[in-house]
Amino acid sequence: MKVLFVEDDRKIASFVKKGLREQGFVVDTCEDGDEGYALAVGQAYDVILLDIMLPGLDGLTILRQLREAKHNVPVILLTARSALNERVEGLNLGADDYLSKPFYIEELLARIHAVTRRGTGQQLSILQDGELAVNLITREVRTAKGGVELTAREFNLLALLMRSPGRVFTRTQILEHVWGYCYDPQTNVVDVYIRRLRAKVDVEPDRPRIETVRGVGYRFNAQAKE
Repeated sequence: MKVLFVEDDRKIASFVKKGLREQGFVVDTCEDGDEGYALAVGQAYDVILLDIMLPGLDGLTILRQLREAKHNVPVILLTARSALNERVEGLNLGADDYLSKPFYIEELLARIHAVTRRGTGQQLSILQDGELAVNLITREVRTAKGGVELTAREFNLLALLMRSPGRVFTRTQILEHVWGYCYDPQTNVVDVYIRRLRAKVDVEPDRPRIETVRGVGYRFNAQAKE
């Protein structure tokens, strides 16, 4: 999951970024509202964590402009505990949730999962195709042969593909979502991880769940019967 965190307090930003990355998230941070808005409209994020008090554009202005521009990315506002008026205004402007400072990383994680499930229409935190099951909360993966140990990158790659079965992801898109920074597009790191993943989750090599679309990229081929 790719997250944008707009926060001018460097200690908070560093702490949250570390906590989210430990859970496998890809996190971009910035300290300025103007830069935050530019990133929000210029890149694809699964969720935006938005402090209200910022230099440049404040958080509520960023939220208002995003919604006026029809950007429906889930937004969680971070507010001072006593700022009731700001929380109400933020929800009226289209915020999906708010969290008062100080907060626990565990609560932030739960709220991120909740708003992204609502945004995608998912009712559960488990992605499943037949006997392949991926728990997005516990990060456990099971196949017909039992539990499978995946690295953080392998897990994020599998979750990305399973969230959109049938959709073809280019190598560049996969690099952006799973590695989170500009990688040399000529690198073969995506192909290496795809091979590793196939070896762990494909129990029928002649019917691979992760298909190669020649000259384009990869897609998840759902195999469960209707």
